[in-house]
Amino acid sequence: MTLDRSKAPDFQIPQEINLPSPIKRTLANGVHLYFMPTPEIDACRLEICTEAQRSTFENEKKLTSFFTLHMMMEGTEGMSASEIDDFFDFFASEVDVTPGFEHNSIALLTTKKHFGKVFPIFASLLTDATFPEKELAKRKSQKALNISIQKEKTSVSASQLFRQQLFGADHPFGQIADENDVEDVQRDDLIKYYKESLLVNPEIFVTGNLDAFEMDLITETLGKIPVSFIPQETEKFENKPQERQYELREDALQSSLRIGFHLVPKTHVDYLPITIFNTILGGYFGSRLIKNIREDKGHTYGIYSTIGSLKQSDYWVIMADVQKSFVHDVIEEIYKEIDILKSESVPEEEVELVRNYMIGNFLSTFSSPFELINKFKAVHQSGLSMDFYAKKLAYIREFSAKDIKRVAQKYFDTKALIEVIVG
Repeated sequence: MTLDRSKAPDFQIPQEINLPSPIKRTLANGVHLYFMPTPEIDACRLEICTEAQRSTFENEKKLTSFFTLHMMMEGTEGMSASEIDDFFDFFASEVDVTPGFEHNSIALLTTKKHFGKVFPIFASLLTDATFPEKELAKRKSQKALNISIQKEKTSVSASQLFRQQLFGADHPFGQIADENDVEDVQRDDLIKYYKESLLVNPEIFVTGNLDAFEMDLITETLGKIPVSFIPQETEKFENKPQERQYELREDALQSSLRIGFHLVPKTHVDYLPITIFNTILGGYFGSRLIKNIREDKGHTYGIYSTIGSLKQSDYWVIMADVQKSFVHDVIEEIYKEIDILKSESVPEEEVELVRNYMIGNFLSTFSSPFELINKFKAVHQSGLSMDFYAKKLAYIREFSAKDIKRVAQKYFDTKALIEVIVG
């Protein structure tokens, strides 16, 4: 049989997907560790995720957790900042810290060969950081400058104001830090947060070609670290109609637009059909918003919609930077496209196009073990298991135009959307 290379192979949609769950351990201090073995890859990643403490103390000094996390590499009881940097560079290793609304992350990326040498130094960052005044002053100066620069960007301001409208100015998710907040943070604040609030409700996620000795080293070392377990209150967010917020900037060449509202959580029965609706409207480069507002009218280089993930309730947002004189026209076109999805069935050809795109995109996100553990973490922190992804694939394979129309009518009331324009 001769292979005809002029024709692309048929697209094969897998019938199911079976994803492994990580191995779970419980450390002596009660912390749960989740390990995804990768015998074929010698790179190793260990991530400690903690609950971001949204206490009154932190709200008054919004940037306390930010500086605490970023200052952990600026010196310990046994090593200076330069010595720490040189040490990790020498062993081709990285330490990454990520402050977040709901979780903070402290991660080590290294190799199996060097794990035994690098891990103890990484662990010392959790217990022996010193937060030198001189280094803090440098960090504060850099942060203040960065805030000043970011203020000038319409896209940054639009995202900040959208969060403020979505969650409320008094909620930690909606607060906007400025230069005064940088100045308010002092070394004593960092030490207090480091000792009392850094390791609250921690979980550990490990990926790599690690043997029993290395896993025991992790278990024994991190099992001795003092941690706190504090029940987290369940938050329920509501959509409240608000007037369009327009921050006019005369010198701006374009306007940054944010439109959105609160959605249901991943555990809700309508979550998956909502993701389909989002993809069709603005979730990929062939979406209706792209075709209408970018390709047909040329009002923007890019416009897209996305779903942000939270524990109790995800949120949905449309984002675009548009020609200033057409911003109101763009909003009208966005609402027109939503109304069309509410009133008309999506053609079967488009349904199949989106189905194939979503399956291909979905499968590509499981291409490495590091991505696999991140996928587990995403559903685990929402109270779900890896079965979520099997159900998602099954739903993508079977959804119909009726499903899209139903959730469009049920959830996407344009009168309930938050609108922010900056520019």
